[in-house]
Amino acid sequence: MRWIKSQKISSSLVTQIKIMTPAIQLLKKLKVSFKLHEYETDTHDLGYGEAAAKALGVPTNIMFKTLLASSEKNKPPCVAALVPVSSQLNLKHLAKASKYKALMMADPNLAEKSTGYLVGGISPFGQKKSLPIFVDSSITELEEVFVSGGKRGLQISISPEDLIDVLNARSAHLVSP
Repeated sequence: MRWIKSQKISSSLVTQIKIMTPAIQLLKKLKVSFKLHEYETDTHDLGYGEAAAKALGVPTNIMFKTLLASSEKNKPPCVAALVPVSSQLNLKHLAKASKYKALMMADPNLAEKSTGYLVGGISPFGQKKSLPIFVDSSITELEEVFVSGGKRGLQISISPEDLIDVLNARSAHLVSP
């Protein structure tokens, strides 16, 4: 895997760059403070979150992954969850928080269709289909979090408060111990 140094790009400079994902467009439109961090990835690497944390030199507990769950096999996702890449999503906790009887991880192809993003670059912002979003309660202890900017090799850092506000997300304990 090859890495390049991350670039921190403030939201005021976003208009001057060519990267424009739906996630960036939404945050810019809402005038939310955020920074972009670009890095080079290996497209064969499946540990996207861990790889992003390593490339950017940030702890895995502040790098959050966006996961989608479905209530039935081969059905479109019905809920999204943001959890630290250092943790494992507990589907029972997510089902309880979202008031579903049971949940399973969404099929990757259906997740891509629902969000408009490729797996490994699914941002919680600017998704095609609006889903209820839950964030792990550990987010409230942090000053800054990183989430996908809408493509592999692009992360957004943002305050947890702004993330929760923009997404209208609900906080719950979502990870296994």
